[in-house]
Amino acid sequence: PPVCPPVSLNLSPNRLQFFSGDSVSLSCVEGGQTVDGTVRRTRGGTTDRCGPAGSDFGLFQDSSCVLDLLSSYTGLYWCETSSGRSDRVQISVFHREEFPFILEIPAHPVTAGSDVTLRCRNKDGSLRAAYFLKNNAATGDGLKVQELSIRAVQRSDEGLYSCSTDVSEPSPQSWLRVREPTGTSAPPSTTSGTSPPPDVPSLPTHPASSVLAPAALGLVVVLVLVLVLMLPPLL
Repeated sequence: PPVCPPVSLNLSPNRLQFFSGDSVSLSCVEGGQTVDGTVRRTRGGTTDRCGPAGSDFGLFQDSSCVLDLLSSYTGLYWCETSSGRSDRVQISVFHREEFPFILEIPAHPVTAGSDVTLRCRNKDGSLRAAYFLKNNAATGDGLKVQELSIRAVQRSDEGLYSCSTDVSEPSPQSWLRVREPTGTSAPPSTTSGTSPPPDVPSLPTHPASSVLAPAALGLVVVLVLVLVLMLPPLL
């Protein structure tokens, strides 16, 4: 099973989609504790770090990198400490004129067996009732709801999620990822129709031959007896 890195990137609020003008705080976490580290970003082939000067972005405050997001801030973010590097997180920032609402979805993989809640957020920060889609198809009960709660999430719940209303296009899509609990490995995935057929017992190549052979032999014996009886008696 894959090994989790010793350090992780914490996002507050914990989601992947933002509007320009939103704020987000990024920090490095080890063993459940915030530690000093460097937050980095890659976008357009360029990598920079959170800091106050030059081409750097954001501002460090109390061991956290605070960002007032612009649409140009869309990119891959991660943190580095003396213990290693975290997984990268794709943060997407959208113009408020581009979408009327976005999907609130966790930034990190959700542990299998736990609960997860998805919400549809307006550009003014409020929540709205919406239909939720998975891989472009209605999910849940197919009703307009304030939030989509997935209980005891499983690997089968992974997919591209979005939210929609009756009067507008769906929100941007983001991937919900699920990981196995620590110390367990993911079960092998199977695809319907690709498994080999079950074993069947071997059958005789010509099952009728074992029945016809004794019958034919009996017929020959009868014919021989008839011929013998028809012969004239010997003098």
